[in-house]
Amino acid sequence: MIEITLPDGTVKTYEKGVTPMDVARDISEGLARNVISAKFDDVTVETVTPLKKDGKLVLFTWNDDEGKKAFWHSSSHVVAQAIEELYPGVKLTIGPAIENGFYYDIDFGEHSISEKDFPRIEQRALEIARGKHPYQMREVSKKDALEYYKKQGNEYKVELISALEDGTITFCDHDTFTDLCRGGHIPNTGFIKALKLLSVAGAYWRGDEKNPQLTRVYGISFPKQKDLTEYLALLEEAKKRDHRKLGKELELFTFSQKVGQGLPLWLPKGAALRERLEQFLKKAQKKAGYEMVISPHIGQKELYVTSGHYAKYGEDSFQPIRTPKEDEEFLLKPMNCPHHCEIYNARPFSYRELPKRYAEFGTVYRYEQSGELHGLTRVRGFTQDDAHIFCTQDQLDQEFKNVIDLSLYVLGSLGFENFTAQVSVRDPEKPEKYIGSVDNWEKAEQAIINAAEEKGLKYVVVPGEAAFYGPKLDFMVKDALGRNWQLGTIQVDYNLPERFDLTYKGSDNELHRPVMIHRAPFGSMERFVALLLEHSGGNFPLWLTPQQAILLPVSEKHEKYAEKVLKSLENHEIRALVDNRNETVGKKIREAEMNKIPFMLIVGENEEAKGTLSVRRHGGEDLGEISLEAFTDLVQKEINSTLKSF
Repeated sequence: MIEITLPDGTVKTYEKGVTPMDVARDISEGLARNVISAKFDDVTVETVTPLKKDGKLVLFTWNDDEGKKAFWHSSSHVVAQAIEELYPGVKLTIGPAIENGFYYDIDFGEHSISEKDFPRIEQRALEIARGKHPYQMREVSKKDALEYYKKQGNEYKVELISALEDGTITFCDHDTFTDLCRGGHIPNTGFIKALKLLSVAGAYWRGDEKNPQLTRVYGISFPKQKDLTEYLALLEEAKKRDHRKLGKELELFTFSQKVGQGLPLWLPKGAALRERLEQFLKKAQKKAGYEMVISPHIGQKELYVTSGHYAKYGEDSFQPIRTPKEDEEFLLKPMNCPHHCEIYNARPFSYRELPKRYAEFGTVYRYEQSGELHGLTRVRGFTQDDAHIFCTQDQLDQEFKNVIDLSLYVLGSLGFENFTAQVSVRDPEKPEKYIGSVDNWEKAEQAIINAAEEKGLKYVVVPGEAAFYGPKLDFMVKDALGRNWQLGTIQVDYNLPERFDLTYKGSDNELHRPVMIHRAPFGSMERFVALLLEHSGGNFPLWLTPQQAILLPVSEKHEKYAEKVLKSLENHEIRALVDNRNETVGKKIREAEMNKIPFMLIVGENEEAKGTLSVRRHGGEDLGEISLEAFTDLVQKEINSTLKSF
């Protein structure tokens, strides 16, 4: 007999060889109908995997992220089978689940594929799914696995298998299809009731530009047709909110091939919006005791060797800049933190002077692969709202909580109310990914968990997502379309202070090592503006929007009154302009709606005589005729309601 522990702590006794599905059926038939995957002692298993020892079992349904992951990974097998049948001779590589759906990277050889081919692939995939074919895992020796794929002429699978240890290799079979796979599937293909291919893109094998280019087929699937219909409606809304489309329409930013890929150019309206975001955070930072610093865009290569960034990110950086001096090399700055360490090192500090909080809107550069660049969310040059706090061990807890407060203020003032805090810690199985002692890592991880609990944050702990030099707390925000984004990060670091030999003189007159906190509430200005655009659909909070009102004179003779009103609005710090083009008021309103201007102020003979405005809100709401004073009060109240106090 073996003992199975369930997530609620219940312990059940079963005969050795019981499967997760047997356990689900023992709990309830309803649960058994809905269980689609499982984990045993934190290892993904099939619902039919025999359990042979005591352990902890977690059962997943479609409502769980792990359940969706198994569902979408299983669907990638079905799509791969359909493509193999329809395009003989293709070579499959990898087909993982992703945040929304799955993809499969395929070498199509002589074949080509486009979106017009999607319907027949989908039709065949759904025919396969309706067969209710069970997913069956089997162990295969390394010799047999290599022989199988060598016969197929699939050099990609051969390369994958060559890196695996004998005894750890498994294949997954369903219907007539076989694939190299680690596992994690739904019970059978029949669970897949709705499936849609979404796009195709190029992808280099293993993400390396030197390797062959493959075709990446993206798709998504659901247990009900209704779910797919709702998702596709959401996708259409996402297209309307695409920050690249809105950024062009609202004249915020652009890109130029002559300037270079991944290097955004901010247009006047976008630059003004960025400036307001910066001033908003600078004001809050000043209240919180931060001091602004400025560091150069380049640094000696040795600086990043000392910090460890060169060893970890050297391949993803721009190539070193060599000077006329022999053996002298500089790098475009990939991170601000090494520079801030040297700012701290400029003079000795006493414990009485700590904490020191240095903040900078610092532009950094990283050579992202061209295939991974995407609008403002993935660029090669971006500005971080970076700050680094140097404090004593005793100050760490309070300083970390203070940064949480600042991050919550930023998110709340910009309409991001729905979020989860993610505590990112080491992967204990891969110690080579990190620098520093285990003791320092344990202290840093516990400090973050303690602060999250004391602030009452809803948080999850995720192994393997820490930075190489320390654990972190990330704010995972859900936007208006239900998508999750990482916005803002706080990291505890014991390692860089050691690498840069940072010290302060303690009350005992001895030198001690400070603790370092890295923080960036926006993350990067580029990515934050992109996500804010998509979250708001371009309807920014009133305090932030580039243009808060537009004056629409009914005819040329009312332009003087419009200019008079404009000056009054500017005196009240309301951003407005006059549209005095020779167009109808109706056309001007339509264009103001497209430009997402919050208020349209129509002025004609009646308004001029009374000293009033006819106010129309973006979206069509008519606020009627009101006085200029009433309008300025309305704007101020709305700004105060969204811009939180700090």
